[in-house]
Amino acid sequence: MADLQSPPPPPPPPPLPPRSTADFFGDPIDSHPMWFKQSSFLQPTFDSESYISDLRTFVPFDTLRSELQSHSSSLKHELVELINRDYADFVNLSTKLVDVEGAIVRMRAPLTEIREKILVFRGAVEGSLSALQSGLRQRAEAAAAREALELLLDTFHVVSKVEKLIKELPSVPTDWSNGYVNSTEKGHLSNGFSLQHPENGTNLRETQSMLLERIASEMNRLKFYIARAQNLPFIENMEKRIQSNSLLLDASLGHCFVDGLEHRDANAIYNCLRAYAAIDNTRNAEEIFRSTVVAPMVQKIIPRSSSGVVGGASGDELEEDYKQIMQHIEKNCKFLLEISSTENSGLHVFSFLANSILKEVLLAIQKGKPGAFSPGRPTEFLKNYKSSLDFLDHLEGYCPSRSAVAKFRSESVYIEFMKQWNIGVYFSLRFQEVAGTLDSALLVAGLVPVQNSHSDQGASQVLTLKQSFSLLECLRSCWRDDVLVLSCSDKFLRLSLQLLSRYSNWLSAGLAARKAGNTGSNPGFEWAISAVPDDLVYIINDLNGLAVEICGDYLGHVLELLNSCSTEVLDLVKQSILQGGNLLKDLVPLVMNAIIETLVEKSVEDLRQLKGITATYRMTNKPLPVRHSPYVAGVLRPLKAFLDGERAATYLTREIRNELLRGAAFEITGRYHELAADLVSAARKTESALQKLRQGAQKRGGASSDVSDHNVSNTDKICMQLFLDIQEYGRNLFSLGVDAAEIPAYCSLWQCVAPSDRQNTIKF
Repeated sequence: MADLQSPPPPPPPPPLPPRSTADFFGDPIDSHPMWFKQSSFLQPTFDSESYISDLRTFVPFDTLRSELQSHSSSLKHELVELINRDYADFVNLSTKLVDVEGAIVRMRAPLTEIREKILVFRGAVEGSLSALQSGLRQRAEAAAAREALELLLDTFHVVSKVEKLIKELPSVPTDWSNGYVNSTEKGHLSNGFSLQHPENGTNLRETQSMLLERIASEMNRLKFYIARAQNLPFIENMEKRIQSNSLLLDASLGHCFVDGLEHRDANAIYNCLRAYAAIDNTRNAEEIFRSTVVAPMVQKIIPRSSSGVVGGASGDELEEDYKQIMQHIEKNCKFLLEISSTENSGLHVFSFLANSILKEVLLAIQKGKPGAFSPGRPTEFLKNYKSSLDFLDHLEGYCPSRSAVAKFRSESVYIEFMKQWNIGVYFSLRFQEVAGTLDSALLVAGLVPVQNSHSDQGASQVLTLKQSFSLLECLRSCWRDDVLVLSCSDKFLRLSLQLLSRYSNWLSAGLAARKAGNTGSNPGFEWAISAVPDDLVYIINDLNGLAVEICGDYLGHVLELLNSCSTEVLDLVKQSILQGGNLLKDLVPLVMNAIIETLVEKSVEDLRQLKGITATYRMTNKPLPVRHSPYVAGVLRPLKAFLDGERAATYLTREIRNELLRGAAFEITGRYHELAADLVSAARKTESALQKLRQGAQKRGGASSDVSDHNVSNTDKICMQLFLDIQEYGRNLFSLGVDAAEIPAYCSLWQCVAPSDRQNTIKF
């Protein structure tokens, strides 16, 4: 009833008018600067002192205080708004919290009881878990101890078994020399192998090898046990017994293997190899085969003298030795190689080819013929190297698969054998030999024609200079069978291209020195200064011949030698050689220009007689000329003599002759036009000056100025003489096969000296 008579709650106050979020200037009231982050106050690790110390470096205290006060005011304002929004619930909250303390007391009792039960149960579980873990630990320790004990027992049993089996082996190797048992007392072995009477044909050697294989398998098993039981006192105490058994096994296995090799017993050898493979002792088998079979055979072929040099007259050549060794391998070693390559036999771990045969051959060569590895004699070195590669190919023929070949090539003995052949030094010597030959030929002071005795076959027959012949021989020597090493084919290709570049530079630099006119700064190019056009004909002939040979047969020979390379490599090789051949072709125009320059200079010597025409008609009363000057006949004489010469007719093609003719004719005509134009210009200037002097003198004397108006001037006479000369020159050009009207310089010269009525028509 008291609750019913309670006064009603006061009505909520009217809502406040919405607060403007912007001040007078349009900025938000609660806006804060970028450095003032409200989220920092809500972080659990917020610390006021560290917050203020972080901001004091760039924010004044007054600014910070004002911002904090502003933020506090906004928080209070938000709190008031929240209370006003939920005012009814806030007021009713006190009426709902009636007898809260009693409710808490009533709920606390069952919770306390549950907690006590949980603690008791947790203690019981932890005790059970601890007991269980202790039991499991004891069980694991017992299992480990049992396993170790079983391992030790197994080890002991295997050691005892090995010792028992070893005792079954013959104590004296000679007892097994004939391969059969002659005593009935050895008719049965306690290890279970029955040895019958020799009348039954039982091979005791094979039985022994089988027994050794069984012992080897047990030794392999023993090694496995020892690896698992290392550092145990029991194993350490048995170490001497194990070592003794291992030595006895190695000795017995070695005797049996040697006996099997001596009697070619395939079954015994097979079993011995399996025994060696089982104990992972392949090196012993390979060494026994090398010392007992391979070494005596090789030493008979390559004996070792006390001085380390092989006796006899064979020197350091290996080809015949390899042939004999290959025959002996076929006869004495093939049977073992076939056994070791038996499919699915597990004998692939042996490498008799490398560690027995190749190793012994390498040692024999090093001690008996050490000079065979010396590149100081390149020819013998290359012959021995190629013979060695053929020998290695022969050995690889015994490999049953590609993987076996790869394994053979990866052996250290194979790698060591290949290191003996210093191909880098060999190439350096060949480089000096080939490049030195060409340099010696190019350093000659003059062009040396090739004698007929030096001409061989093919392109060498058309070469005319020793320098060109040396280049071709050097290029060919790079790819000869007695010089080339295919593994260094890239180096020999580079050498070939360097030879072409050296020859091209020699020729182009010589022509440049010839054009400059001195060799003081470029010694070694005296040949270019002293060469006459007929000598340069040889160069044009050789350049064309070399280009044809290099881009033809020579290129085909190189590509044939490298046919095993990929298409991309062959394309690059072809492009590089063709580029070298084209480089020679590009030098032909330079040589032709040198010939043309020489011929033009000789013709200009006769053209300089043009100056005599001025002296002939200056200050004289000679009539107009009616025939050409004598010098005209000599202008084209050097060109005609060159083209009609024996060398040009023999070594130059018609196209090159015509090109030389037209080039020289154009150049000579151009020089002719320059000299004649200068002569006419000087004559006209002189004539004009004299005429002004006459007119001045006549004016002073009062004489008539038209006395000589009807006379022909000296300039006209000179032009007429030149006109007659160029007509004869045009006829001489036509006789050589050149139409003067097609030469622009000749047309200009015609218009310069021809009479006015004939300037538009060129007619001789």
